[in-house]
Amino acid sequence: MIRYNRYKLKLSMKRLIDPRVMPVTGETPQERLTRSLPLVGSPGQEYVENRNIPVAIAHDAGVRFDPDWNGRPAVIVPMFDAKHGLCSVHGRYLQQTGNQNKMFTIGPGGGIVSVGKGSYTNPIIIVEGLFDALSLAVCGYSSLATIGRRAPWLPEVCKGKIIILAFDGNCPGESEVAFYRQYLTGANIHRLTPPGHSKDWNTALAKRGQSSVEQWLRYNLLRFTKENVMLS
Repeated sequence: MIRYNRYKLKLSMKRLIDPRVMPVTGETPQERLTRSLPLVGSPGQEYVENRNIPVAIAHDAGVRFDPDWNGRPAVIVPMFDAKHGLCSVHGRYLQQTGNQNKMFTIGPGGGIVSVGKGSYTNPIIIVEGLFDALSLAVCGYSSLATIGRRAPWLPEVCKGKIIILAFDGNCPGESEVAFYRQYLTGANIHRLTPPGHSKDWNTALAKRGQSSVEQWLRYNLLRFTKENVMLS
């Protein structure tokens, strides 16, 4: 069983290999980030605001606009390593039809989206997507968004800390939780789903409102902290 679990862990580590550079143009993540546009006043501003994210919060999180992100307009965000070195750039398209992808990422990998204090806090909240992290920021909470990628430095950063696995409230979310329970050795791990049976945090923010999500986060983070104090 241990050998099988380690095999599944290795499989999870290998998934989602992104192109290292932008197709056709060959531009690096840094080059694309440099030529991107500020979010304020761009079509990206309307997009994030339509998803209940104030543009100031998205801007502070490093979100920018690219009018031609592999052929389509997108909001983009850098993904950093533990020393804040740029690894990748992740893009979320403003629109998609049919079988078009919702997202596209370039770079060698190994990074993560850090919103607010990111890993420089305790507890550390880990979510799946950019808009999950932005939704938590609206409620006053920092987080890390994996974007479904693996950061090899994350276990060391999380060691000894309270870790809140706040992935989506569905089967893929539970699969991520199972992976990170094994991966983040030495961390005090807790599971937190979005409130009200919402699929993700942005859906919860839209349907239940900021005050309700804030209350849910405050109550559960306090509960997790007290549980760790009692066990220490």
